[in-house]
Amino acid sequence: MYDIEAIRQCLPHRYPFLLVDRIVERSAERVVGVKNVTANEPFFQGHFPPPLEAVMPGVLILEAMTQTAAFLVLDDERESPSIGYLVGIDKAKFRRKVVPGDQLRMEARIARRKRELLQATVEATVDGELAAAATISLLVPGEMENAKGMD
Repeated sequence: MYDIEAIRQCLPHRYPFLLVDRIVERSAERVVGVKNVTANEPFFQGHFPPPLEAVMPGVLILEAMTQTAAFLVLDDERESPSIGYLVGIDKAKFRRKVVPGDQLRMEARIARRKRELLQATVEATVDGELAAAATISLLVPGEMENAKGMD
């Protein structure tokens, strides 16, 4: 649905901090993104160097989940993207390691919208197994006043 070039047009992030490779599904209430985790990721140089096992840092899994959730506030009518700000992470849980060769599938659903605040529940899975879950809060100044489903 959105390849990497389309994602670059929607998000302000760039290498090495752009952590979503593709958006595969998107509706008004739900979005699914994919991150292909490769051994070439720069964070694996220090997390953790050989002979230890390379593990994707939890904070970067949360960032990938947040970047996916940002597509819930994307307005197809605007020519330029809105910039949202991460203002909260609640109930974050990590259930499995994410390692090189994994494909991280992130699914975000709207939990609540009120004015300029969007709360989304996000789950990240690898091969159908839960890797991480959290409730993410995004502040999108000036963008949510006319959004559908407002409280």
